Amino acid sequence: MKIITLHTNEQQLIKKAIKSDRQAQKLLYDKFSPKMLGVCRQYIKDLHFAEDVMISGFVKVFNHLGSFQNTGSFEGWIRTIMVRESISYLRKRQFVVYDDDAVAVEGEVLSSNDGLLDAEYVQHLIDQLPEGYKAVFLLNTIEGYGHKEISEMLEISEGTSKSQLFKARRMLQENLNLKGMSPKSISASKK
Repeated sequence: MKIITLHTNEQQLIKKAIKSDRQAQKLLYDKFSPKMLGVCRQYIKDLHFAEDVMISGFVKVFNHLGSFQNTGSFEGWIRTIMVRESISYLRKRQFVVYDDDAVAVEGEVLSSNDGLLDAEYVQHLIDQLPEGYKAVFLLNTIEGYGHKEISEMLEISEGTSKSQLFKARRMLQENLNLKGMSPKSISASKK
C-alpha cells in the first residue's frame, strides 16, 4: 500500500517561496488567507477593506519571508503582520479615535438563534464598539499584547490603553446584559 502525502511540508514551501516560487507562494496564501482574513476582519468592519488589508499584509509576508527565523509558529508570524497591517490601516484612515467619554452604541444588538454566543454574534458585538475601544480590546484580549506594547503600537499612553480596555469590556457587558445574557447564563448555555 502506497501512502500519498496530502500536505506539502510547510518549511519546504517557505524555502521555495523565499526563492519567488509562485506555486509555493500560492499554496501558502491558500493555506493561511482564510484565517488571516478573519484576523483583519476583527479590526476592520468592512469586509472589502479587510480583504485589501489582508492582501497588502501578504505582500509584506512574501517581501519579508527571508526574515522568518523558524523560531515560532509561521502562522503566528503571519498573524502578527496582519494585526500590525490592520492597525496601520486604521491609523492612516484616522478611524481609531480615543474618546475619554463613554460612547453610546449605535444600532440594534443582534441576538443569537439558540442563546449561544457564536463567532458571528460576538464579532457583531465587537463591531459595535468605537474603533479605539475595539483596537485596544482586540490587541489585549485576542492577541495577548500588554498595555505597554499596545501604547507603542497605537501611539497612545499606557493609561489610555487601560482606560479603553476597561470601557470596551464595560460596553460589551452592558450589551450582553441588555439581551439578558450575563456571563453566568452564557457559561450555562454553552454546557
